[in-house]
Amino acid sequence: MTTTQQDHHRETAPYPRRTRGGVAAVVSLIGELLITAGLVLGLFVVYSLWWTNVLADRQAQHDGDAVRRQWAVEQPGKLDTKNGIGFLHVPAMGKGFEVLVRKGTGTDVLNEGVAGYYTDPVKSAMPWDKQGNFTLAAHRDGHGAKFHNIDKIKKGDPVVFEDRDTWFVYKVFAVLPQTSKYNVEVIDQIPRESGRTKAGRYITLTTCTPVYTSRYRYIVWAELVRTQKVNAKRTPPAELGG
Repeated sequence: MTTTQQDHHRETAPYPRRTRGGVAAVVSLIGELLITAGLVLGLFVVYSLWWTNVLADRQAQHDGDAVRRQWAVEQPGKLDTKNGIGFLHVPAMGKGFEVLVRKGTGTDVLNEGVAGYYTDPVKSAMPWDKQGNFTLAAHRDGHGAKFHNIDKIKKGDPVVFEDRDTWFVYKVFAVLPQTSKYNVEVIDQIPRESGRTKAGRYITLTTCTPVYTSRYRYIVWAELVRTQKVNAKRTPPAELGG
C-alpha cells in the first residue's frame, strides 16, 4: 500500500465505526426509555391495585367507626346517611367480611372503600321497606376492592345487612356471572332476570367483571328470609357465627 493509500485509509476507516456507534447509541436510548416506561407502568399498577386499597381501607375503617359511634348516641329510629346507613356482611367473600354501605354509586363514593346503594338509573329500595330491591355496587379491583371475591358467592349462601336496630338476613337465589354494563334491568325493583316475577324484599350486589376490567357486570341476587333485632351486645345472627 502506497503512502497516499495509507493516508486515505486512515482518513476514511473511522467513519463506518462512528455510524455503528450512532446506531448503538440510539438502540441503547430506546432500551432505556422502554425500561423507564416499564418501571412507570409497574409503579402505576402497584398504586392502582395495592396503594389505593390501603388508602380506601383506612378511609372506610374511619367512616365505619364514625357510624358505630353515631349509633351509640342517636335516638331510636333516626337515620343519617352522611357517613353510612349500615354494614354488609357476606361470609362467602371472606371470613369476617364487612363493608360500610353509603348512598350513591359514583367513584367519589366507591373509591373510599365502601359499597354504595343506587340512586339512579333505578332508585334502590331500603332493607326496612315493605318491598323492593336493595341494590348495591362496589369495586372489584383497587380502592378497597370490596367485591373482589363476589364470584365465591353461591346459591344458598347468606348475605346479611346490619343497621342500627336490625339484622336483615338474605339468602342467595340467583347469580349472573356476566351481563352488559348497560343492563339496568338487573337492579329493577322486581329483578325479573333473576327469575322473580313478584314484588318481594330483595338485595342485589353488582360489580365489574372480568377481574381488572370494567367491560361487563357480575350480579348476585338474594331474598330476605328473616330479620333479627339487634341486642345490647350486637350479637350477630347464626349465619355470621353468632
